[in-house]
Amino acid sequence: MENSRSKIIMVDDNITNLTVAKNLLADTYNFFTVPSGKKLFQILEKLTPDLILLDIEMPEMNGFETIEMLKSKENFSSIPVIFLTADNSSEKKEKGLSLGAVDYITKPFTKELLVKRMEVHLSVNKQKGELNNSSQNTEKSGL
Repeated sequence: MENSRSKIIMVDDNITNLTVAKNLLADTYNFFTVPSGKKLFQILEKLTPDLILLDIEMPEMNGFETIEMLKSKENFSSIPVIFLTADNSSEKKEKGLSLGAVDYITKPFTKELLVKRMEVHLSVNKQKGELNNSSQNTEKSGL
C-alpha cells in the first residue's frame, strides 16, 4: 500500500520546522522536505506531489514568488498549495489565496488541524482529477 500514500512536499527555510512537520506527518504520507523555492523546482523535475506546504518568509524566493512560478507552469498549476506560516496578517492571507493557494494555516498548528485540512484538499483534488478523466472519456466516446 506504500504507493497509495499521498506525496507531500514541505518548503521552508527553517530546518526545525521541516523536522517537526516530517516527524508529525511521515507516518501517514510520503513526506519530502525542501529548504527553498528554488530547490522545490529542482525536486519537481523528478517528483510530482499531491500537495505542497509552503512557507512565505524565505530568502532568495519567498512563498508568494514560489506559488506564482508554480501556478504559471501548466504541469504544476493544479497541485494544491497550503501556506503554512507564522504570519497571521489578513493581507498575507488574502494575497496567498488570491495567488492560488487552497488554504492558509498559521503556526503554531496542531497535527490534527493540519492533517484534517490536508485531507480535505487532497480529497477535493482527487475528485477534480476523477471528474476531468470522466469528462475526457465522455468526449472521446462522442457522448
